[in-house]
Amino acid sequence: MAWTEHVYVDADALAAALSARLENIVREAIAERGQAMLVLAGGRTPFPAYRALASRDVDWSRVVLMPTDERCVPHDHPACNLREMRSAFAQAEGVRFASLTTEDGDPDRSGTQARAMLSRHAADFDAVVLGMGNDAHTASLFPGAVDLAAALDPQGAGDACRIDPQPLPPEAPFPRVTLTAARLLRARSLHLAITGEGKHAMLREAQASQDALRYPVAAILHAPGADVHIHWSE
Repeated sequence: MAWTEHVYVDADALAAALSARLENIVREAIAERGQAMLVLAGGRTPFPAYRALASRDVDWSRVVLMPTDERCVPHDHPACNLREMRSAFAQAEGVRFASLTTEDGDPDRSGTQARAMLSRHAADFDAVVLGMGNDAHTASLFPGAVDLAAALDPQGAGDACRIDPQPLPPEAPFPRVTLTAARLLRARSLHLAITGEGKHAMLREAQASQDALRYPVAAILHAPGADVHIHWSE
C-alpha cells in the first residue's frame, strides 16, 4: 500500500490539478493502447474537474467513461450518476459511456447488466476517481450494508454487485449497483478526491485502521500494491 497526498488551497485548485492529471492519463492511454477508460465517482467534489476535462482537446471518440457506482433509478432521474456525468461531459464530442444500470434502473436486472458490461471491459482501468462520504464509504461501499464483506473481498471474483445501504441515505434512498473493491483496484492510476476538514479527519481514521467494514475506503487505501493519490482541499 502507498498513498501520495496532494493538498490544494481551495476546491478550484483541486479541480484544475485533477483535470490536468486526468488529461495526461487519457493522452498517454490513447497513445499507448489506442483508447482510454476512466471510472469516475459522483458527488459534488470531482465534477468541476470533469467539466474542465471535458473542455480539453483530446480524441474523445477513443474514451469510455464509467461510473464507480450507480443509484437504481431511471437514467433521466436527477439522482442518476450517469445523467450527471453526461451533462458534465457535454463538450466531449464522441465520448462513450458505459452504464451500470438498465434504462429503467431495475435493481436486479441492473446487477446482471453491470456484470455483463464489465466482462466486455476486462482490461485494467486507466484511472479511477473515487470520493468518500462522511461515513468513510467510497463508491457505494457503505458501512453496514448486508453484502459489504463480499464487495470488499480483495480476492472476490465479482466485478460489480447490488448493494443496499442500511439505512438508505435520506438524500438518495435507492438501492445501488457498485463496482467491487477488487475491480476498482484493477487500475493503472487511483485517485481519491475530498474536500472539508470533516472528511479529512475521517480519512485520517481510515488511514490508521485496517477495519474496512467500519471504514470501507480503507479497503482501497490499504490494498497491497495500491498507490492512491489523495487530492484534498478545505
